[in-house]
Amino acid sequence: MFDKLADIERRYVELSEQINDPDIIGDNEKWRKLMKEHGDITPIIEKYNEYKKVKSDIEEAEQMLSEETDDEFKQLIKEEYNENKKRIEEISKQLTLLLLPKDPNDDKNVIVEIRGGAGGDEAAIFAGDLFRMYSRYAEGRRWKTEIMSANENDMGGFKEIVFMISGQGAYSRFKYESGVHRVQRIPATESNGRIHTSTVTVAVLPEVEEVDVKLDMNDVRIDVFRASGNGGQCVNTTDSAVRITHMPTGIVVSCQDEKSQLKNKEKGLKVLMAKLYDIEAEKRHEEISAERKSQVGRGNRNERIRTYNYPQGRVTDHRIGLTLHKLNSVIDGDLDEIMDTLITTEQLEQLKAAN
Repeated sequence: MFDKLADIERRYVELSEQINDPDIIGDNEKWRKLMKEHGDITPIIEKYNEYKKVKSDIEEAEQMLSEETDDEFKQLIKEEYNENKKRIEEISKQLTLLLLPKDPNDDKNVIVEIRGGAGGDEAAIFAGDLFRMYSRYAEGRRWKTEIMSANENDMGGFKEIVFMISGQGAYSRFKYESGVHRVQRIPATESNGRIHTSTVTVAVLPEVEEVDVKLDMNDVRIDVFRASGNGGQCVNTTDSAVRITHMPTGIVVSCQDEKSQLKNKEKGLKVLMAKLYDIEAEKRHEEISAERKSQVGRGNRNERIRTYNYPQGRVTDHRIGLTLHKLNSVIDGDLDEIMDTLITTEQLEQLKAAN
């Protein structure tokens, strides 16, 4: 580990010099890449410097303990020595976690796709609840939420909604949300007070650039049509809605949220590229089945990952066996405890795999 840390430290010094070089500052794209790399390894260097400082304090204390004759002062040194021994163990663990391989998509924006599953109108209503839950979580982190496309139902929910959340590290948090979310509650349309079970499927995709995925426009068919909505100003009077079909895979993306056909096309292509990228990522994970099984962030899209039980006011994440009795808070966007536990669990699994 310390050989690797020494290499990172040398790279950090090199980067620090480069980002202050006037010639490199003049090359905006190169400077941004170097700044990102510098920012990525800065937390490691800061923790490594802390480690070296505490290690130096321990060595100094050991020297003083071997020479000191005053029992009272010796006791004070020993207390500080013992405290630093505990600290250095904790810092070592933190350094190990910082050195774990980082998901290259962690810093990216995310495209989230929510589809109502079993349960008809109730599933669509719950899809709307999840959309609001994610929107409020994003708002709490000062991230931007932008609807890409939406297919509403008559009950105020969504048969399907696709939206982007833009913010530093959005994918690192939202990637654990992919899978089937189950809700158990009495629907508003239920006259006999019976509890119904409905499901919603969530897919989380990193936003990708054109350099991340090869998209041949000759493989794409773009159709335009008139947007539909609930009436009034929501319905366009021109053919601004766009349907994009990727013929080799059969993927179809529709976008009608904007009044501009060009903007709808841009949004649709973003979603298409994210889906194509995800297909390739899924193939890579299937080729390394052992790695895939060790990562809670790459669950099967058909896998039930979480249950929201309204009568009991609880939320259960089935992957990690976590149950929280604060359903209203979670639905209102308080997701950090669940996401933090998922991240910690994956890190521990990675550590086990590395040992």
